[in-house]
Amino acid sequence: QVQLVESGGGLVQPGGSLRISCANPGVTFSTYYMTWVRQAPGEGLEFVSSIHVNLGTTYYTDSVKGRFTIARDNANTLYLQMKDLKPEDTGLYYCASFGFEFRYSTGWGQGTQVTVSS
Repeated sequence: QVQLVESGGGLVQPGGSLRISCANPGVTFSTYYMTWVRQAPGEGLEFVSSIHVNLGTTYYTDSVKGRFTIARDNANTLYLQMKDLKPEDTGLYYCASFGFEFRYSTGWGQGTQVTVSS
């Protein structure tokens, strides 16, 4: 498993924007998807967004469509640009990588906290 490192979380007011990042120093040949998942207080893990590392195809959960944008650069850094943030977006955001058809994980991060509150 590759250790991923998230950064960029923080406190933001409702309606605000934030960009979080994930440094992925070792994307392996077995990695197909780079993904953001989040965990709200007292809740389980929730899929947020994913990008296919070769095709660039993106996926979003319905609640963030039109507000969040996932992207990655040539250095294999993964980003999640979040705008029009809502209190229900509050949570610990994890970066994770997965293999073919999401059948197995190839890396996880420690998470970065995003808090949306006035």
